[in-house]
Amino acid sequence: MSLPVIRLARADEYDEIARVWMESRVSTGLAEASNFLLSNLRARVRREIEDGWTLYAADDNGTIAAMLALHLPKFYLDQLFVAPAYQGQSLGRQLLAFTRTQLPDEIELRCVRENEKAWRSYEREGFVCETEVVNPVTGFMMKCYRWKRQRPAG
Repeated sequence: MSLPVIRLARADEYDEIARVWMESRVSTGLAEASNFLLSNLRARVRREIEDGWTLYAADDNGTIAAMLALHLPKFYLDQLFVAPAYQGQSLGRQLLAFTRTQLPDEIELRCVRENEKAWRSYEREGFVCETEVVNPVTGFMMKCYRWKRQRPAG
């Protein structure tokens, strides 16, 4: 079995990416699937791309296995969601490794505090929680993480 290929998302995939985003969010137990949520995520994908997202898809022979949204000028990993069928297969780790190729010196991200599985994986990958803030839109408490490349002493 080959690993999904991480590549720039195409505009004709945005709706499917939003569906994967919703299904992954639902799998955390922090959201319920609905046409309203899906519609909002579809609109958000387009709005965020206009505002500076670089959107990637993990493509498993034509099936979107995951989505990754980076805001490169801000060194920010905005969204990383793996479809439920692909969870537990190290795809999240592969997406983080890819992110480090795009943002090799520093990465910031936020993670919902109640999503313990996600934030524990970020901590295993060397991210450090610097603060917690309330997301004014969702009301969730967000853990704010930063990773910096370690420079050799010398």
